[in-house]
Amino acid sequence: MSSNDTYQDPLNSRYSSQEMKYLFSPRNRFSTWRSLWIWLAEAEKELGLDISDEAITQMKEHKVIQDEEFKIAAEEEKKRRHDVMAHVFAFGEKAPAARGIIHWGATSCYCTDNADLIFLRDGLDILLPKLATVIEKLSTFAKEYKSLPCLGYTHLQPAQLTTVGKRACLWIQDLLKDLKNLERARDDLRFRGVKGTTGTQASFLQIFEGDHDKVEKLDELVTEKAGFSSAYIISSQTYTRKVDVDVLNALSSFGSTCENIGQAIRLLASFKELEEPFESTQIGSSAMAYKRNPMRSERLCSLGRKLRNLNADASATYAAQWMERTLDDSAIRRMALPQSFLSADASLILLNNIASGLVVYPAMIRKRVDAELPFMATENVIMALVKKGVSRQDAHEEIRVLSHEAGAEVKQHGRDNDLIERIKRTEFFKPILGELESLLDPSTFIGRSPQQVEAFYEREVKVALKKYVDAGQLKLGETAELNV
Repeated sequence: MSSNDTYQDPLNSRYSSQEMKYLFSPRNRFSTWRSLWIWLAEAEKELGLDISDEAITQMKEHKVIQDEEFKIAAEEEKKRRHDVMAHVFAFGEKAPAARGIIHWGATSCYCTDNADLIFLRDGLDILLPKLATVIEKLSTFAKEYKSLPCLGYTHLQPAQLTTVGKRACLWIQDLLKDLKNLERARDDLRFRGVKGTTGTQASFLQIFEGDHDKVEKLDELVTEKAGFSSAYIISSQTYTRKVDVDVLNALSSFGSTCENIGQAIRLLASFKELEEPFESTQIGSSAMAYKRNPMRSERLCSLGRKLRNLNADASATYAAQWMERTLDDSAIRRMALPQSFLSADASLILLNNIASGLVVYPAMIRKRVDAELPFMATENVIMALVKKGVSRQDAHEEIRVLSHEAGAEVKQHGRDNDLIERIKRTEFFKPILGELESLLDPSTFIGRSPQQVEAFYEREVKVALKKYVDAGQLKLGETAELNV
């Protein structure tokens, strides 16, 4: 049967990176189980148990599961209905000297849960530099356009001016929150360690003939070999599923940011102020050849929407766990954990691609500003008249009447905003006609936007990204490629 005859998860076949797909692949999962068995055997040998050098050597020689071994494990699992024992058997076939000591004293969750914690850790290690790179790329964009005035919108209605760069900082600020959330989730992760069937370490206490110090040392040694600085002191058969809740909450929050940014870009593309990258051979519509649909941002919204809802799987699973554990967590976690990381990874690929080639249309932005600026400038006009000795109340009434007349021209007749021309023709405004041009300069309406962009980058962005810069993890010269 061809792979084309079997359903393919789009996260795997279309959207995410090879490194993230490999992390959650069967080969990496079961090879990680083998690494855990090797670390356990090494630590047990170091603490005096009778395990031969040959056994450990054979295990290490076959640490990475090979294609033909998947069939052996699958056949055994079909008979035993137990995935861990099936892989213990398959590993023992390749390392016969270790057959009797593989998994010694452990419960199934020694493999499955410790492996999942490794995947959560390594998955966050993949995501964090990618997110830092996106933040830096968007920061470069923000600084470039920090002084370009554009319409601000409240209630999606034209409001006081902002700048293109200042608006981008709103996105960056939220992404910095995501960076901190993911870092916190990463820093909080600990190893389950060597805890036995219900977390009491009873089996290991028996193996070491009641020596509590050796049991504690075994836990420490395996934790260190797995690359963790500490393990949970308390566990049940599993690590608490609250860990999954915390990690997926952070990823879900990032998903909501992705959808928010994607929608903003889609709206600005509709206004013709800003566009995502569009390739020379790209087709926007099968019917309307002129279209430049924002497919990247639309996909970002779609993936972000999926991601921001996956934390519900984790919280529901945690809430439903009974006592020391129930197996109703297994199937849903097999889907929710990889899907969350693959969705986040795919979203970061899109964000990187978009941030690498955002296109700004200053002329269109200025045209939209000019259409609304006369109304926004009325307060400036009133203040200028007051400085000339004109009553504020009289000035307000004159402006109010003319503004309503100009508004009717725009809304009822579809004509351009002619408020300024009406002001120029009205004798009342003669004292400030020479100042009109300066009163209508868009740069005088953006407040401290340029200064805020610079301060934000220097005080917050640079500080947050410093460790990624120092580690050489920012890939600023690379544009993430979309598979489709």
